[in-house]
Amino acid sequence: MPASPALLLIAHGSRDPRHAATVDALVHEVRAQRPGLSIATAYLDHCAPRLPQLVQRLAGAPTVAVPLLLNRAFHAKHDIPAALRAARASGPLAEVLGPDPLLLAALERRLAEAGLDIASAAARARTGLVLATGGSSDPAADATTRALAARWQRERGWGAVTVAYASAGGPRVPQDVAALRAQGLRRTAVAPYLLAPGLLPDRIAAAAEQAAADVLAPVLGAAPEVARLLLQRYTEARADLRAVAA
Repeated sequence: MPASPALLLIAHGSRDPRHAATVDALVHEVRAQRPGLSIATAYLDHCAPRLPQLVQRLAGAPTVAVPLLLNRAFHAKHDIPAALRAARASGPLAEVLGPDPLLLAALERRLAEAGLDIASAAARARTGLVLATGGSSDPAADATTRALAARWQRERGWGAVTVAYASAGGPRVPQDVAALRAQGLRRTAVAPYLLAPGLLPDRIAAAAEQAAADVLAPVLGAAPEVARLLLQRYTEARADLRAVAA
């Protein structure tokens, strides 16, 4: 039986060393969930190895590229496909991670770790959440994030779930926290919809402190649900490759 193609994880990269450390921790979790699967990581910017270096190192070995992105915006639509073409990489490109119920499970894991009661339906109904993201210039990507927030509120019975932005136009965390309190919600929590520490998560944390939110969750990071989702996207793209070959 031929070996499975390697999972080629493509991350954005950051000057903040916590970013690469988080990607490494996530790869460790993926390996724990799928022992024996070959995993290689490449970065678009700031960190090494870059995609051309890694593709050259793989020397034509079959791969399935999985973008470490939560939304289908500019990086997913343009940067990563262009980088793969420039590196002459072969193999399919998987879909981005979001939206997916596993991400909601990971968000709730992080909120629980920060001390929020997620198990009680009554407590959830009294709590307002701010899904804090970097934001995007792509209207479709922002609409996807808002739809995910609405789904989270609807399916889990939170008192409210709003979306705030750390960089793009739109409401900021303090505005949303104030609006949730004005609705009469007893507790407010900020859940960063971001994968790794860095400038934007730090900005969200500062805003949550300024707003005196009751709970601030950590970033998604190497949550088991994120690792499961990476493997799910890998499996889906590999199945598409098999279908084309057949």
